[in-house]
Amino acid sequence: MMKKLLWAMAGAIVLGAVVAGVIFAGLFEKSVVGKDIDQPLTADQIKTLAKRGAYVAVAADCYACHTAKGGAPWAGGLPFETPFGTIYSTNISPDKDGGIGGWTRAEFHRAVRDGVGKHGHLYPAMPYASYRKMTPEDVDAVYAYLMTREPMKVANRQNELGFPFNIRQSLTFWNLVNLSSHVTLEEPARSADWNRGRYLTDALAHCGECHTPRNVVQGMRQNAYLQGSEFEGAHAPDITKDGLTRMGFGPSVLAAFMKSGISAQGAMTGQMFEVVHFSTQYMTPGDLNALSAYLFDLDDVSKGQAPAPSPPVEVAPELVASARPTYLALCSGCHGIDGQGIPHVVVPLATNASLRLTSARNLVRAIADGIPAQRFPGLQRMQPMPSFADQLDDRQLADLVNWMRETWGDQGSKVSKEEIKQMRAQ
Repeated sequence: MMKKLLWAMAGAIVLGAVVAGVIFAGLFEKSVVGKDIDQPLTADQIKTLAKRGAYVAVAADCYACHTAKGGAPWAGGLPFETPFGTIYSTNISPDKDGGIGGWTRAEFHRAVRDGVGKHGHLYPAMPYASYRKMTPEDVDAVYAYLMTREPMKVANRQNELGFPFNIRQSLTFWNLVNLSSHVTLEEPARSADWNRGRYLTDALAHCGECHTPRNVVQGMRQNAYLQGSEFEGAHAPDITKDGLTRMGFGPSVLAAFMKSGISAQGAMTGQMFEVVHFSTQYMTPGDLNALSAYLFDLDDVSKGQAPAPSPPVEVAPELVASARPTYLALCSGCHGIDGQGIPHVVVPLATNASLRLTSARNLVRAIADGIPAQRFPGLQRMQPMPSFADQLDDRQLADLVNWMRETWGDQGSKVSKEEIKQMRAQ
């Protein structure tokens, strides 16, 4: 998912622009692409591999970024705004002019796993730092699948990036610092489910790209793996075993949540709604269970236990007096007096994961900005939530958020009105 990595792109460009010897550094680029893929695939191989490639491309969530809203499938053109200008996703249909129809098997492998395309370096907004852990067989399958799509004669849009952010070669340095040469994910001592889940998490689904915080050059901080990150004004939560447990998820509930996008813990919104819409709803039950097994560090997902309720936090009477009337006036009509919600229509608050996060950012955004109506896989849907930004001042919003987090999220940490003001400005 390209837009999840805009800050990675910005940091990479800045780093490359200030370091001398760009061309010389290219001699040290790290590649995991072997010479065995220089041989082209036959027509029969492409036909056979394409069937598997359709599923791999879904698990890797390729369509979401490479199809503009209302645009031709796989033709790119989706804009991503950055502080340094706009970049556009590229055409990956088999068109020979604008797309990848003229790309060889080896060129595709190098783009996906090394971040170097036929015409130069890719921006790490394309998550090749994770995709480089894909097996050559899966990369072949995606290549075969894309080559069997209908060619879309759509020209790639030029990125609107000024100097020095338009110097692709500067990505050499980012790759040198942030691309690992260790791409084997198999742990022989662990179960097949655990290993499959690790592969899905770290390679195909590239979960760490959003849920792992970034270092000074915007590479993923492996010492804080999956422990949550801030991007685009939102909080990508901690999805380690401890983080998921704190949010109220058990292994089986998480697997179901990734399939449906909605549960007692809330509903997917923002970019995660797109992940469910384009990717995880189509994953097999086995893969979703494997993903959950890995995240909960289980060799057998069926042995996982639902988390015990957290001890309640004592809510100060003055906070109750300030915030509860606001909740009753603005929220209870949909979410219920006791936060029970309306099944299949309005998510509950009493068990909502967003109230249990270490950061209050997502809850603040939901209340201030609202949430659009959403339809989930099957018959599930969620009615729109209006914005209350104009009805609450910073103190009222802070009190409401703190009261909800303490009442139903068991979170003793408070957000101040000054922090609310900063979040609104962002």
